[in-house]
Amino acid sequence: MQLQAQKSGFRASRSSARPAVCRRAVVCKAQQQSNLGQKLASAGAAAVLSLGALGAPAIASEFDVLGAPAPTSTYYIDDANVLSKDTRGELNKKLKSLEIETGYRVEVVTVRKLEFETDAFAFAEKVLAGWYPSASELDKKGMVLVLTAQKEGAVIGGNAFNEAVGDELIDSIISTNIPIFTEEERYNQTVLTSVERLEAKLQGNVVPAAPTRQEANNARTYRTKEETDKSRNVTSTVVLSLLFIAVVVPMLQYYGYVAKD
Repeated sequence: MQLQAQKSGFRASRSSARPAVCRRAVVCKAQQQSNLGQKLASAGAAAVLSLGALGAPAIASEFDVLGAPAPTSTYYIDDANVLSKDTRGELNKKLKSLEIETGYRVEVVTVRKLEFETDAFAFAEKVLAGWYPSASELDKKGMVLVLTAQKEGAVIGGNAFNEAVGDELIDSIISTNIPIFTEEERYNQTVLTSVERLEAKLQGNVVPAAPTRQEANNARTYRTKEETDKSRNVTSTVVLSLLFIAVVVPMLQYYGYVAKD
């Protein structure tokens, strides 16, 4: 298994994208198998689309990414169409600067939902292996995958990328940044915060802290019966006291004037 991982260029470790659930698995394939799978996937996509099968939009989305060439003028493929113009521009700026400064190239891919290869890491590995067939090409490449409908994703890369980033940060991104922000449908924040943490790590800077979930405010916003009754009693006492003063005080003053006369 270790030999297979070295041949494919992917390191044989990863974690689940589900928050608070961590798993380790090996999804490493020989390079020839990856290339063959890539060709078969593209051919299958063409066949499915030509037949006009039900659910074609979701299927087309998945295979469109698998069959797409590696981005050259941009650093993202927004197949789910969730990134704003500003976010796209910022990603290109940050990731181009990162590649120039460090030699590491990181790409962002968004897909709405996976229908066939439902494992986010396995799908991301197929895409990246199709873009960079040899281990030397793949070595310093990385990818952030976000599945918008499934609220999960993956962070993968070649051996040099994985060694530089480390399992701890990868685990943190796929268990905090991606699920927390996708659950809130803040997809721009999802990719930008993930990229910022990877960027800091690869540049040797302090890595921004992981985001945390906003705790629901469970404070009671209504009064209990006892509190309502107590408030009513206090109000009644105040009203009666004011009425007493308003009636009795003028009468006492009147009798005081009469007694003087």
